[in-house]
Amino acid sequence: MAGLIKRSVNLSGHATSLALEPEFWAVLDQMAEGRSLASLIGEIDAGRADRPLASACRIAALNFVAAR
Repeated sequence: MAGLIKRSVNLSGHATSLALEPEFWAVLDQMAEGRSLASLIGEIDAGRADRPLASACRIAALNFVAAR
C-alpha cells in the first residue's frame, strides 16, 4: 500500500477506513467545500451501487476535476 493514505470515516453509524492516493484526498477535500469529508464520502457511498467505496471516490474525484 505504498503511497496510499488511510483515513477513518463514520458512514451511517458504521466506522470504516478508506485508503486513497494523496492526490485523490486533495480533490475530495476540494469537493467537500466547507462540509465534512465524512458527509461527502457518505454521499458518494449512497450512490456507488456495487462499486467498491475507494473506486467510487476515485471516480467522483475524476468527474469533479473533469467538470472544472
